[in-house]
Amino acid sequence: MTGAPVDGPTPDAAAPAAESAVGAAGAAPAVEAGDATGSPTATPVLAAEGVVKAYRGGDGSRLLVLDGVDLRVARGEMVAVVGASGAGKSTFLHVLGALDRPDAGEVRLGGVSTRTASDEALAALRNRTVGFVFQFHHLLKEFSALENVMMPLRIAEVPVAEARERAAALLARVGLAARAHHRPAELSGGEQQRAAVARALAADPPLLLADEPSGNLDHQNAERLHALFAELTAELAVGVVVVTHNRSLAARAGRILHLEDGRLRPATPAEGGV
Repeated sequence: MTGAPVDGPTPDAAAPAAESAVGAAGAAPAVEAGDATGSPTATPVLAAEGVVKAYRGGDGSRLLVLDGVDLRVARGEMVAVVGASGAGKSTFLHVLGALDRPDAGEVRLGGVSTRTASDEALAALRNRTVGFVFQFHHLLKEFSALENVMMPLRIAEVPVAEARERAAALLARVGLAARAHHRPAELSGGEQQRAAVARALAADPPLLLADEPSGNLDHQNAERLHALFAELTAELAVGVVVVTHNRSLAARAGRILHLEDGRLRPATPAEGGV
């Protein structure tokens, strides 16, 4: 693809396509999450067991970031992970999403272990099972919103027409039908982040991982994004793990977990839990 606008449905025509193209992605029914500690009753889209991750400090000492962390997430479930800055939340998310490997323990995505997979196999697994949303949108500035959302599909060799239809439907679902042919610099901060959410969902992954997704947004745009995460979790039956300091976003999750001293536990009311 080039930086020129992609021929396709007009922004106004994108909205009717959303129900069919996006609805098909959410056809799988949600499953109930299990007990309060996080043991879903059905095969989870994400399962982490005994995850350990450590780094070497500048003085050569071992810095233990994750110390035997367990987590299971089902389709249609949103889990918020809270904790102090530097507690290891982003590291945990990277390990869950197979961007990094644990030193010990195991992470399974859709039942497939990431522990012994080759780098090539891990990349393929990650690309088909995980969508990522970060604090910064990371949209490619040379391309329109539509082209950015199409990108994961084109990399996966999805035909252009099919990729365009899927991207237009997702942009319509996140409220950007009229902005589909605008480049990132022509979008507001909230619009950029919603486009990033659409891109993360383009390949219809069963799992969405978000790292402080509303951290750069004002209150109004943040609240709109928070509502969108909750709606998409239910509509598309996707499993969502969101790392956040924002209590409003955490409150929309079915479970709120606190990461402290390398361990994960249910958050207390003072920490944003219930």
